[in-house]
Amino acid sequence: MPTFEWEVVFGREFAGLDRNSQADFLAAVAQFVEDLAAGRSPRPSLRVKGVKGHLGVFEMSWADDGRATFAYGDERVQGQPHIIWRRVGTHAIFRRP
Repeated sequence: MPTFEWEVVFGREFAGLDRNSQADFLAAVAQFVEDLAAGRSPRPSLRVKGVKGHLGVFEMSWADDGRATFAYGDERVQGQPHIIWRRVGTHAIFRRP
């Protein structure tokens, strides 16, 4: 099972989302984790891709204007990816992903 952590700013931003947005994000994360646990690339509907100009930072779509950024960290469990959640919110997070 993939492991994860989040940066302080991510925690503040997640807490600031309304309950529906939090639920939508967590549903997308469940799909993301399912794909990673199965050794697959994230499903196309999550639109995971690198953030231009920020090497090692990736974005994931979880709603029409819902985005989250993350990076892959050092494995905590051998053979399992470790995700570091960086930002969550709207497209505005790309000012400082």
